[in-house]
Amino acid sequence: MSPAQNFDLLIKGGKVIDPRNSINETMDVAISDGKIAKIAKDISENQAKTVVDARGFLVTPGLIDIHTHNFFGTEPHAYLSNSFSSVPPDGFTFRSGVTTVVDAGGAGWRNFDVFKEQTIGQSKTRVLAFLNIVGSGMKGGAIEQNVEDMDAKLTSIVAKQNPGVVVGVKLAHFNGPLWAPTERAVEAGKLADIPVMIDFGGSNPELSLETLLLEKLRPGDIFTHAYAHVGGRTPVVDEQGKVRPYVIEAQKKGIIFDVGHGGGSFLFEQVIPSLKQGFYPNSLSTDLHTGSMNGGMKDLMNIMSKFINMDMPIEDVITSVTWSPAQYIKRTDLGHLSVGAVADVTIMNIRKGDFGFIDTKGKKMEGKQKLECELTLREGSVVWDLSGISKPLWNEK
Repeated sequence: MSPAQNFDLLIKGGKVIDPRNSINETMDVAISDGKIAKIAKDISENQAKTVVDARGFLVTPGLIDIHTHNFFGTEPHAYLSNSFSSVPPDGFTFRSGVTTVVDAGGAGWRNFDVFKEQTIGQSKTRVLAFLNIVGSGMKGGAIEQNVEDMDAKLTSIVAKQNPGVVVGVKLAHFNGPLWAPTERAVEAGKLADIPVMIDFGGSNPELSLETLLLEKLRPGDIFTHAYAHVGGRTPVVDEQGKVRPYVIEAQKKGIIFDVGHGGGSFLFEQVIPSLKQGFYPNSLSTDLHTGSMNGGMKDLMNIMSKFINMDMPIEDVITSVTWSPAQYIKRTDLGHLSVGAVADVTIMNIRKGDFGFIDTKGKKMEGKQKLECELTLREGSVVWDLSGISKPLWNEK
């Protein structure tokens, strides 16, 4: 690099959408030493070692997916905890513009160290975690029904031992008609000063969704699978197609409604009426695992595309996968392109054409737009380049 080349990489001419800094216009983004060095209308190409032509593309902070399952391993019959059903993040993140994932409860306090060494420590993707209130983690079946293994104090201790990595507490898959699991998860969240993410439903008799949202959860706690209609849980949209008033009240109170698409938790018949009535999700997320990624979910870009085709403004879609989730998990160093911030950057293309999108009930919605990830940077390094926009031509000297 010559003395005049102040920047390692320059992203030139893209439309930058950075909600944290209220940027929504064509700008250049310069990167040095893995950090955002400068954002301006016109930065000379001569100042950079590598220039990426981003004309016609969107340039955003690296995407954050706050509901994934990445505690992969070889333990049989372990569901999403050190198991075959979870996925190693690097194979599925960068190609969809995701630079940060939050594993949603794969590990509990008993096996978090295994997850930390095996996944967090071995991944180029930034991997964070919601710690399962069940000490043994998300192993499914009877293990997740064991209230005696739901220890708020021990969960909070492990969370506090791993600040900024354990960013929340997770409760899921409990089938009994008891509030104790919810209360213990919330208590752990209070002790560690982190939010709770809850996957609600399955109880027989059914527990009250209104009680959960307005009495049990705190502002900043996260209700995932927001657009599901599953057994043992009241859906947010009623039989007349109306969003329940207490759901809207809960969102105003500060409850975070997360998509958590997954393999069984996203129905157009719930989403479309919600959006038409102004009830928008706070965050978009995948619930990534081997079941969901090969069904209607596919990846985060596909989910974002669904919402764009349901007329959610692109700025709101970008916010829901960048700055908003960064705030929810109290990692405000992420999700923006401020000078000095880590250079996690996503460049995407909005394709025009005729596309189809599938929900978890097997129903199809047609659309005219589809997002596609062109380039992903993790700490300033290219980790995904679909069409070679960061590379020289083979016959250039």
